[in-house]
Amino acid sequence: MHTKNISIWQHSHVFSSGETHAEKNAWIVFFLTSVMMLIEIWAGLLFCSMALLADGWHMSTHALALGITAIAYLLARRCSSDVRFAFGTWKMEILGGFVSAILLGLVALYMSVESIRRFFKPLVIHYNPAIIVAMIGLAVNVVSALILKEHEEDSHHNNRGHGHKDLNIHAAYLHVISDALTSVFAIVALLGGKYLRWNWLDPFMGIVGSAMIIRWTYGLLRETSNILLDRETDTSIVGEIRRAIEADGDTKISDLHVWRIGRGKFACIVALVSSHPQSPQYYKELLSRHDELSHITMEIYACPDKNHP
Repeated sequence: MHTKNISIWQHSHVFSSGETHAEKNAWIVFFLTSVMMLIEIWAGLLFCSMALLADGWHMSTHALALGITAIAYLLARRCSSDVRFAFGTWKMEILGGFVSAILLGLVALYMSVESIRRFFKPLVIHYNPAIIVAMIGLAVNVVSALILKEHEEDSHHNNRGHGHKDLNIHAAYLHVISDALTSVFAIVALLGGKYLRWNWLDPFMGIVGSAMIIRWTYGLLRETSNILLDRETDTSIVGEIRRAIEADGDTKISDLHVWRIGRGKFACIVALVSSHPQSPQYYKELLSRHDELSHITMEIYACPDKNHP
């Protein structure tokens, strides 16, 4: 065989076409969040409001996470043709989501500790300017959430069934939603403190908000870590592979590995035993209707005993 003809049997290992739209939206939200973060920190210092100052620093961690989201897309796109990545660069996006989830959890823990502390050491807040800035922060978060939600819904819709939502943009979306939730709770607490003198509302809302964020964090960490560790396997596609290969009643799968290599894309290694083995291409044809299977490796063993396991 001439070496120059080997390309006929080769195929691309770029299993994700890239998310330039999501990357653009991530950068937009990153800059919006960063600007609002600076405004809240400045306002907190100016108005002697620890509530605003804490929210500003809280927002800074989200700005960092959004930056990680955007950079993950950038690196995944720029390194997509690097042959050192055996199955493409999609897991860079998952890694970005995983790191964002860790930051989200740290923010939730900080909110819990700070809220408990304020139960015992309440702070004097300048309500009027604090409420105005909190409302501006909420507006920015709502706009940011709408920007990210468009892509998240498209990703989830286009990757139903055997697919998977974009966990990188989902992590960014959760950061923005948690920011919005914090702003809403801050506004409610500030209004309650100003008009009803319910100063306990501020720390109480902080605890409620942190509990919700911790719940989101757990789900995101579980999803991203399962993929990074190749622990997550789509049970339905595994069952469909078995049914397709073993439909003749003679062939049995002795070993099967299925793992994700992109959103809605899988690789699989199938080891099978048959008393009348066919060519690898024959078995690949049996799986051809599954477009989500982008990389299939077959191991075929002949077994003369019809009662093989």
